[in-house]
Amino acid sequence: MRTRILLASTIVLAGILAAGSAQAACKRLGFTVNDYGKKGPTEDAKKLLDKYAASYAKKNGIKSYQLGKKKVTCKLFLDFGFFDEHTCKASATFCYKGKKKL
Repeated sequence: MRTRILLASTIVLAGILAAGSAQAACKRLGFTVNDYGKKGPTEDAKKLLDKYAASYAKKNGIKSYQLGKKKVTCKLFLDFGFFDEHTCKASATFCYKGKKKL
């Protein structure tokens, strides 16, 4: 009986380890832009986040990745009445399968 429980536990543990290695690893990436207006830096932050994710993947040897939904937050940096300047940060979850190159 004890052998069967030990064997079953070993099989379950091996299954958990195999499933864990097949899962994707994820990391949060972000890119910040500071510019006049609000629409410009918002769009620029999104575009530059895409480029940064591609660069990060290439640098780390990641061949396949997925970038989640982008979230953009903006803060007023300067307000002179006739023009304003915002700092906008776009961030998203970057997930990839496999091991990254060290």
